[in-house]
Amino acid sequence: MRPDTVSERAKTKSRVGVGHRTVVRSVTRTGSFLRTQLWVWPIIAALTLGLLGLFLRNAIEDTLSKEIGDELVTLVQTDVAAMKLWLNEQERAARSVLEDDTVLRNARELVRLSEAKNTSTADLLQAPQLAELRTEMDPWLHAHNYDGFVVVTDGGRVAASRRDAPVGLTIEQELVDVMRTRMEARGATVLPPFKSRIPLEDEDGTLKSGLPTMFAAAPLNREDGSLAAIFALRIRPEDQFSEILRVARPGESGETYAFDADGLMLSNSRFDPDLRKIALLSFDQDSILNILVRDPGGDMTRGFKPQAQPSEREPTKMVASAVAEGDGYDAVGYRDYRGVRVIGAWVWLPEYDFGIATELDASEAFMALNILRRFFWGMFALLGIAAATIFVFTIFIERANREARSAAIQAKQLGQYALDEKLGEGGMGVVYKAHHAMLQRPTAVKLLHAERTTEEAIARFEREVQITGRLTHPNTIAIYDYGRTPEGVFYYAMELLDGRDCEELVNQAGRLPESRVIYLLRQVCGSLSEAHAVGLIHRDIKPANVFVTVRGGMYDFVKVLDFGLVKAADAGKMSTLTNAGAITGTPLYMPPEMISNPESTDARSDLYMVGAVAYFLLTGRPVVDGGSVIDILRQQAEVVPKKPSQLANREIDSDLEAIVMRCLEKSPADRFQSADELEAALAACRSANQWTRQDAAQWWMENSDEFISPGNLEPPDADEAMAKTMIAVPTESTRQVR
Repeated sequence: MRPDTVSERAKTKSRVGVGHRTVVRSVTRTGSFLRTQLWVWPIIAALTLGLLGLFLRNAIEDTLSKEIGDELVTLVQTDVAAMKLWLNEQERAARSVLEDDTVLRNARELVRLSEAKNTSTADLLQAPQLAELRTEMDPWLHAHNYDGFVVVTDGGRVAASRRDAPVGLTIEQELVDVMRTRMEARGATVLPPFKSRIPLEDEDGTLKSGLPTMFAAAPLNREDGSLAAIFALRIRPEDQFSEILRVARPGESGETYAFDADGLMLSNSRFDPDLRKIALLSFDQDSILNILVRDPGGDMTRGFKPQAQPSEREPTKMVASAVAEGDGYDAVGYRDYRGVRVIGAWVWLPEYDFGIATELDASEAFMALNILRRFFWGMFALLGIAAATIFVFTIFIERANREARSAAIQAKQLGQYALDEKLGEGGMGVVYKAHHAMLQRPTAVKLLHAERTTEEAIARFEREVQITGRLTHPNTIAIYDYGRTPEGVFYYAMELLDGRDCEELVNQAGRLPESRVIYLLRQVCGSLSEAHAVGLIHRDIKPANVFVTVRGGMYDFVKVLDFGLVKAADAGKMSTLTNAGAITGTPLYMPPEMISNPESTDARSDLYMVGAVAYFLLTGRPVVDGGSVIDILRQQAEVVPKKPSQLANREIDSDLEAIVMRCLEKSPADRFQSADELEAALAACRSANQWTRQDAAQWWMENSDEFISPGNLEPPDADEAMAKTMIAVPTESTRQVR
């Protein structure tokens, strides 16, 4: 821990103590500071003074190495995913070209002409089919950024091309065999970059041999289905292929590049100017297809001169591991093709026979660790001196802190609220049943331990209360009051509710009939309509936050809970509290835009979650079902859910089902545009008025023992209470406080 960090935290915690007027309160404030900042480490320092240095150093190195390794793995996997998408697009493009009848007919005729005896290059160039094929292909190639096309017979002869130079030439049979083998496995393929032996135009329009090229190829079949030739689209690897890799360059020295099984670099390096200085490249060369990723044996950027030629050197650890073992990473360090010590992560793509690696200079990666090493011994000396003194005082301060906190709670009075009984206690705080001293109104009061929460947590707690307090719709949970005690205990009071949230309701009573689902969702829309009208987005609508209760003789009355993740339309005013750009919400009910771009969420994101809640109420299952959070988020972003009737294996009102599926559209533009519009659509359903107040009252009467009678609910742990905002209250008519 850096001294300036300790100082800043001390200033932050000291603000909690403003207004303390007694010695006990001052001791409590000091105790809070010491407990949160220095309670653990000074005691460890006192007990393990001789071993602490080695332990901390190894722990920091291992942790930092793992974090850096994980970051590199994530980065290279992300880039590989982008590369695979691009490769698949090229394969689809190659196949789609041959779906054009004009292209297919002329290509087949040119193949037959090429295979005929005594057909010269001039015959092919003068063939009207070639002219027609070029006329058909040129606009398409220009529109899709391809540099050309070739038609290669099974014997390797070029029957057609965008340019005259390749027509009639014969390419290596090995290359033809590779393309044929891959197409048999995949239907189409992409050849990684290689040096063209056929003259091609460079950036200046000059014809040169040996320029980098690559192809997306698809089989050109005869009328009987047999392979006649290969139709390939030429791609400039310097463009999109290298650009995808160029994006993933972490820090000042990181780079991502492609390589083949021999260690030949298939894309451009970040260090071309440096490579020319150390003679790995000539003045007019680029790194693509000219650098062998092999270990020179020393750091050439520091003057090391290897004796062996690049072709005679051993592959770097990364290349050897990728070719032999596949995917991997090294967060310890190895020499790269410059001889510089780097850390890296890599992925091998066997279907394309090349790999992708991300590397970062170790000096940059471990810069923070080196700084920590230099500061450690000075910090350790200070800890040793302070340990004994702090240890003695912390015992006294902790005792005084406990007494002050206990005294505040034992007084059972928080402003105008009298605490009746404790319902639960956990690491974050305590929940009490209480009542207003003057109004005698039953209330739920939540208390936060000041010494166990940060200033950020307190700010979020206050923000949740303030935002919820602004909303007055009857279907939104009502906040009565909020404050903090002189001892620094934070609390707020809210209404008590009888009943269950929708998650518990479905789990206990089973999936709900369509008419009841509509009855409940229309109330949710009412709550959200008010929130949206004042520029607030809930961002965490889910069954556990939709509470079904009995209120003032109204059965099946909905309360929307937990506005802790709410986002203002003007998010800049709350950026420090909402972590702009962070993914927030519940993955099972999260719309795609909250995953890809959290800042783009709006009222339509809430409507997606309303649709997901409806899906759960109708089927008893969430929209997606994955084994991990990453899998769930992927499905939310990519997979179109089954219709509720298919999943539930029963008939469901087609009007309601269409509404649910529209809410679950991946694009916000395809959903309902407001809560009012959604409510109107629900009201227009055939089943909308089939569930009446009388039906709701009858259901609650028949199920009162299970859902609201005492004894069925145990007081939950307060950590759960703080997380869910309501807890079960065992009273004469069991209430659930969220």
